[in-house]
Amino acid sequence: MRYHKYLKWFAVASTIGMLLILLGGALVTKTDSGMGCGRHWPGCNGQLIPDEITPEVLIEFSHRLVTGAVGIFILVLSVWSWRSIGHIRETKFLSFMALFFLILQALIGAAQVLWGQGDFILALHFGISLISFAAVFLLTLLIFEVDKKFDADKIIIGKKMRWHTIGVTIYSYLVIYTGALVRHTESELACTDWPMCRNGDFQFPANFWEWVQMSHRSAAALIFIWIAIIAFHAIRHYKNTRIIYWGWIIAFILVTLQVLAGASVVLSRLNLYLALLHSLFVTLLFGLLTYMVLLVSRSRQRNK
Repeated sequence: MRYHKYLKWFAVASTIGMLLILLGGALVTKTDSGMGCGRHWPGCNGQLIPDEITPEVLIEFSHRLVTGAVGIFILVLSVWSWRSIGHIRETKFLSFMALFFLILQALIGAAQVLWGQGDFILALHFGISLISFAAVFLLTLLIFEVDKKFDADKIIIGKKMRWHTIGVTIYSYLVIYTGALVRHTESELACTDWPMCRNGDFQFPANFWEWVQMSHRSAAALIFIWIAIIAFHAIRHYKNTRIIYWGWIIAFILVTLQVLAGASVVLSRLNLYLALLHSLFVTLLFGLLTYMVLLVSRSRQRNK
């Protein structure tokens, strides 16, 4: 149906828009442009449209404009999907989640501008945006299933794979939070070596910033090992279930790229492009993990 064709394109545009919000937010933080518009919101430096454009103003104001425009897209997508494919069981839940968490992250951003927030609260900002992105991404996949719906009920997933999938997805959110905490506490260069903190030797962190940095590295190392184990299990037992087989192979590739990008950020002394790639890889990985959870929720169970 042409109606669904337009909905598909709109969903893709919304997903790309959410990705731009996430990367834009990372750019604001990594360039210290959060106060580019001063303590003013939704205006900028006391004006609706700023007449003095500095790099910080351009980055912060552009991020606000993109967030506002994509917010309208998500609202339309949620209502459109609800009415068009509301019979699919996940549609209404994902529509609500996409809109709710987008609004929540915008309010947290506004609160930071107007009153300021602690580092531990600000670290939630990226994670909340990530939930909204995942909801939009999954909603888009559901929309693309309409014409030739992928019958996930025919997938049989073992108990071990089920628990691994759910566990690593929840744990990935913790890893993301520790990464955001590194950024907001300005702990990126607390440890200038990699993978160890100082001088290439194992030493316990000596201060708060080193603890934040090394806690994130340890959490990232664990998720790398965990996804490697799941990918190995998928290769051994799910060769005939291509969506699971290739899904976990891609997940392992993404987590490897994420680790390499994180190391490169430290070794390059915070190269901006590498930092943005790091945010991109974790966003794509989280979206893929949530899709694997969706498949688990639809599938039947087997022994392995």
